Amino acid sequence: MPLVVLCGLPDSGRSRRADELRRALEAEGRPVTVVRDADVLGPGGPAALCEAYSDPTREKALRAALKASVERGLGPRSVVLLDSLNYIKGFRYELYCLARAARTPLCLLYCLKPRPRAPGRQEDCRPQAEAATGSWRPKAADREPPEEGSEEGPGSPASRLQGTPSSKALCPEESGALGVVGPGAAEDSGLEPARKPGSPEPGSPEPGPDLGFPPELLEALAQRFEAPDSRNRWDRPLFTVLGPEEPLPLAQMWAALFESQVPAPHQATQSQPLSSTNFLHQLDQVTSQVLAALMEAQKTALPGDLLALPGTTERLLFTRPLSMAELSRLRRQFISYTKMHPNKENLPQLANMFLQYLGQSLH
Repeated sequence: MPLVVLCGLPDSGRSRRADELRRALEAEGRPVTVVRDADVLGPGGPAALCEAYSDPTREKALRAALKASVERGLGPRSVVLLDSLNYIKGFRYELYCLARAARTPLCLLYCLKPRPRAPGRQEDCRPQAEAATGSWRPKAADREPPEEGSEEGPGSPASRLQGTPSSKALCPEESGALGVVGPGAAEDSGLEPARKPGSPEPGSPEPGPDLGFPPELLEALAQRFEAPDSRNRWDRPLFTVLGPEEPLPLAQMWAALFESQVPAPHQATQSQPLSSTNFLHQLDQVTSQVLAALMEAQKTALPGDLLALPGTTERLLFTRPLSMAELSRLRRQFISYTKMHPNKENLPQLANMFLQYLGQSLH
């Protein structure tokens, strides 16, 4: 089943988003497995989490445990949500290779914390994503088009408040100009204030916030944070949400997780075929014999001669004296490449293959 990697600094609402996505998936009948730092660290609470991210050795062990938990959870049954910082792009690439080896889709949810705005400063609010709705279906499919001449057109204040695809998030100045009733005014008038998107329903348990970190650790994490980039194949499809009020792009995430084509495995995500111990032993023995014969043959050879070595049908053009250090380096390179592609059918031709490799590398 698909893998959703949540990325974001502490206090960015990442855990709230994981709970919100879990509830939405379970409402659609999809079993969900959530992997968190606390599940891996065990008892200890915030203190153990702070110690893990303060010590590079412990943090490396934590990432390895998270990766192992994700690998165990990937399967044909449940969707896996990885709720952790995931701020190192190398670790996100490992998760990408893990999902690709399991032949399952992957998407990345990047949670951003809104920056506090200076008093009196006029700034444009960030527009919401075009189809960032709070439903698994786009808004256009849920609502009928408004009649011509009605007050619920795309440019009307009502449509902007309801979050149509062409809408933008309202700044406080814009809401005041349009006469939107604020929370305080709603209390004075006796009306119940409207519930903000992404906030829990009345009476429902509110998900706990992200665990607190010391200010110095927060600053250190922010400095070494590697933000996801949709241009990288391991960071896409990338969905970014700003603050707790912006609704999740559930329609796009559903298409990426359940309607996209499963990526084909490549060499980096495929298990190498098992090679017999006999193959590696013969490879080492044959290349050593070729080097010994070549060192002996070049003692009487002249530049331009074709060297014929025992056990080979190929000929090596002798152009200059060769040192044992140079030949040993080429031998190690040949063995490293051949070990990655073992084939028992090549055993009788190992000496010729090594001689051809020397001829191509020396000239």
